[in-house]
Amino acid sequence: MNQKVEVCLIDTLGERIRTLRKQRKMTLEALAGDQLTKGMLSLIENNKANPSMESLTYIARRLEIDPSELLEDNNRDELKSILDKVDPLYHVPFDEVTDENEQIIQLIEPILPKLGRNYESARLLEMYGRTLHFLKFDSWVTYVDRAADIYDELNIMYRRARIGIFRALAKFVIPDYPAALATMLEERQYIESTHAYIEPMTRIDLDYHEAILQFAVGDSKAATEVVERAIGYSKEQRVFYNVDYLYRLAAVQALMMYDEERVDFYCKKLIHYAEFTDEKEPLIFTKFLEFHQLTSYRHDYAKALSLIKTYEKDFKDQLQYNPHLYLETGKALYGVGRIEEAIQSLLKVEIPEFTKHPVDLSIFYEGEAYLAKCYAAMGENEEARKWALLAKDHISLFPDSPYKTFIQQTYEELT
Repeated sequence: MNQKVEVCLIDTLGERIRTLRKQRKMTLEALAGDQLTKGMLSLIENNKANPSMESLTYIARRLEIDPSELLEDNNRDELKSILDKVDPLYHVPFDEVTDENEQIIQLIEPILPKLGRNYESARLLEMYGRTLHFLKFDSWVTYVDRAADIYDELNIMYRRARIGIFRALAKFVIPDYPAALATMLEERQYIESTHAYIEPMTRIDLDYHEAILQFAVGDSKAATEVVERAIGYSKEQRVFYNVDYLYRLAAVQALMMYDEERVDFYCKKLIHYAEFTDEKEPLIFTKFLEFHQLTSYRHDYAKALSLIKTYEKDFKDQLQYNPHLYLETGKALYGVGRIEEAIQSLLKVEIPEFTKHPVDLSIFYEGEAYLAKCYAAMGENEEARKWALLAKDHISLFPDSPYKTFIQQTYEELT
């Protein structure tokens, strides 16, 4: 289905050029002039080459028409109308999606043959491709690539950068972390080499995602440098886009490096940000980090359990934190010797579908090691070994981290 539509897209442009040329009784040589070869023009008309925006502008000038006539800009009102319908469907939060993806496909697919090389066409192609990726259709690449080409031609750099990030994240969710980082660095190099100016929010976006991927492959030094550079640049430019997520990255990395002073520094930054923006969720994150620091690093389980009880209602109001609440509660209960309650809490942990980063996953897999310790404490050694092996297998391909060390030590103790 998608291959047939793609051919139709190309045919529309090639046939239009050929029809206009013949209407003007021009030969291939006459239309090619001194900037195109006859062979290249023939390839374009026969759908064997995709012309650049520069070539299309030249062809339009030779045909004595406006480039929009080749690009079918006359249907932009229709495309804008479709875009207005698709955009809210596309931006439904991940955990609230029902049939929105199917609606997006139904809205865009019929007008694919009408898409030209304008902004509206690029946005529709991009959202169509991203939706196909979400639905696990390999053909997503074709449409995202076409959107990227149009953004390049129109010099819409921020949207082109978003596609570069998306290409990297498509490998990240496989997961293939090294390939994701390589793609991110390649896309960034291309964007920076072809655009003299990169607006601050786009630069911060590139930094943020590069840091995530550097962390994913275990290059903490490079990741920390990127994060701190982005935070400094954000402050310098007074652009605070994504700054709370940069603070989170910095805090978690500091925690993994046992640098409690930096953890405290970035948590305070998050608290100030939350107070300034009147957002509650960043505060919940700092509380989670405090619980996590007490259970996984300080092993002060009694204090952790007391704090968890204090903030339990706030956590339950933020549904995305429920798995973390069960996890930290279970670890704390194990630490104070309430083993059966610990098992009940840890068995309630369900890793969210959108969790893909090895650090986030490692935090959850550490819970499996705690389950192993719980069963061992109850004398259920076979069940303990099962959970210890499961945790070890889950984390085996991840970069070294305190969580991986704890899981491996637990496995060795129980097997």
